[in-house]
Amino acid sequence: MSQLTKEDFMREAIRLSIENVENGKGGPFAAVIVKDGKIIATGVNEVTSTNDPTAHAEVVAIRNACNSLNSYQLDGCEIYCSCEPCPMCLGAIYWANASKIYFANTKEDAAAIDFDDNFIYHEIALPFKNRQLQTEQLLREEALQAFEQWEKSPLKKMY
Repeated sequence: MSQLTKEDFMREAIRLSIENVENGKGGPFAAVIVKDGKIIATGVNEVTSTNDPTAHAEVVAIRNACNSLNSYQLDGCEIYCSCEPCPMCLGAIYWANASKIYFANTKEDAAAIDFDDNFIYHEIALPFKNRQLQTEQLLREEALQAFEQWEKSPLKKMY
């Protein structure tokens, strides 16, 4: 049997994104996670079918892959996204420590069908006091206790 190529994995992500539209399960997005040349997990956008605004394809795929690997890291994994990841998904991919991202559609392609993330990219770069979403810091000194305990804890597991 011949080895699957990057294009094969991307075609699977694209196929899943089209299938998701046809099923009415969520938006036109899918992701495939590959380790050692094999698909270990997939995910499709489930935002509207699960009432979960974080159920983007990449996040769903990361959750599935981590469950499959019994790990909170995706070391040595590649993620194939039917569209360039949004800011939340890109952050999740970084946190999961995937080794590489491939994508098909661009964020501009997504904006053209009303999935525009430019506002979020802009807002993230602003100091929190200048963001449109009203944000106020409270009780920092009290909250620091958890960080101080974490720093000293023999139970902590770094990630």
